[in-house]
Amino acid sequence: MSQETVAVIRGLYEAFGRGDVPSVLGSMDQGIEWREAENFIYADRNPYVGPQAVLEGVFMRLGSEWEGFTVTPEEWLDAGNHVVVLGTYSGRHRESDREVRAQFAHVWGVRGDRVVRFQQYTDTKQFAAVVA
Repeated sequence: MSQETVAVIRGLYEAFGRGDVPSVLGSMDQGIEWREAENFIYADRNPYVGPQAVLEGVFMRLGSEWEGFTVTPEEWLDAGNHVVVLGTYSGRHRESDREVRAQFAHVWGVRGDRVVRFQQYTDTKQFAAVVA
């Protein structure tokens, strides 16, 4: 199962990189629980439950508030029904005109071919300073 789990998550990052948000949302279970890191700029609505909540609370805000925001996965850790992805965020905040480059860890829970859980860890202080 774990190779298939990693493939689901890899496909999700590839779709996000292409800007194919419908495919990303389509990989999510209707009951997905999505959690941004505590004290992160988008943690104000944690947990986001369901793809629509993720779209409105996270993806649309990223798209409107950031220029060239990228999520670059660099390492994949296979944990059976979970995948940990280590990587880097980068982008320029439109309002402050400041750039961010921050490491992240994403923990994904997968059941079958559906994403059921997401937990983000990142440098929340760096993001807070960029948007201030």
